[in-house]
Amino acid sequence: QLQLVESGGGLVQPGGSLRLSCTSSGATLDTYAVGWFRQAPGKEREGLSCISSSGISTHYADSLKGRFTISRDNAKNTVYLQMNTLESEDTAIYYCATDWRRAACGGGWSETRNFGSWGRGTQVTVSS
Repeated sequence: QLQLVESGGGLVQPGGSLRLSCTSSGATLDTYAVGWFRQAPGKEREGLSCISSSGISTHYADSLKGRFTISRDNAKNTVYLQMNTLESEDTAIYYCATDWRRAACGGGWSETRNFGSWGRGTQVTVSS
């Protein structure tokens, strides 16, 4: 069974940093694009970033203002989301996703409908 698992969430103070990890079981991620999304209470799930299978191509939501960085280590079967200068508005459940088909993110990378496989998410809480 193909599964994605996120980890690395937690409680952090404003201005702090966290690094989220996404790994898989049942298949490896190395030939697939992977996206990161988040969903805050009462809000829709939003696309944050996407990385191509090789890691050469990356995409980010404009709203992140350069605070987040996506990367991957295919040897470790892991995709990362480094989050810096965290704000209370970043509080959300963070998800990684893939469709187990595409190597490239494509123009619709930020749309949830383009990803069919999701992890259960990891909670990030930014609070003093």
